[in-house]
Amino acid sequence: MDPNNPDEVNRVLRSKLSDETYRRLMSIRNPELYKFITWAIDLCKPSSVFISTGSPEDLDYIRRKAIETGEEIPLKTPGHTVHFDSPYDQARARDDTAILLPGGQKLPFVRTKDRDEGLREIFSLLDGIMKGREMLVGFYSLGPPKGSPFSILAVQITDSYYVMHNENILYRIAYDEFVKQGERARFLRFLHSQGELNEMKQSKNIKQRRIYIDLPGETVYSVNTQYGGNSIGLKKLALGSRLRGLWRRAGSASTCS
Repeated sequence: MDPNNPDEVNRVLRSKLSDETYRRLMSIRNPELYKFITWAIDLCKPSSVFISTGSPEDLDYIRRKAIETGEEIPLKTPGHTVHFDSPYDQARARDDTAILLPGGQKLPFVRTKDRDEGLREIFSLLDGIMKGREMLVGFYSLGPPKGSPFSILAVQITDSYYVMHNENILYRIAYDEFVKQGERARFLRFLHSQGELNEMKQSKNIKQRRIYIDLPGETVYSVNTQYGGNSIGLKKLALGSRLRGLWRRAGSASTCS
């Protein structure tokens, strides 16, 4: 699939989106967004795609699906649920997290990895990982969602209703701002999959857990994890933004030690 071919992009989107979700996506007139989502579909191979506008109905759908799939368990208190991460998937996974930089570049005090090598690894782990599942696409903003110059727009793609439920609680929903800005919308990208689950609906393949922050590509990839600090892309924004500033100051052609 060629993400630079508009006809191919439209064909893929039409094959995975319902008429309603296709209409929602097309309301955001941003070819770069279409390419990103189409590329993620082609890589992860979900059976369907849900585009969330952040409406009360969409928020309720995510909450209900989190319970129906067993990712969350209802409590006696109405409207409250609980989710248990794997005991092996607790806190930030330092050994499985890396900053991807090209050409052997490094940053002080953080683990870095060659960008080409890291992307090959994470793409191999994400290849076909959403087969039989629904891909969820949500739109968010750090900062006021209505035109503030200090706001950062972001798109989260995940196959976890629990993860998107958390994001809908934690962050400002910005679908309408994406619609308003159209082609002008500059956004950060997050692609996550919880991977194969055990009988407790917890990520099973912890040894293949990876969280890679691609600074040049302004994208965060995470796989085989449910822990919020590893799976919710916007939680990585502060770290990624600070490191990107440090990387730029160091010079994109130099190496920091």
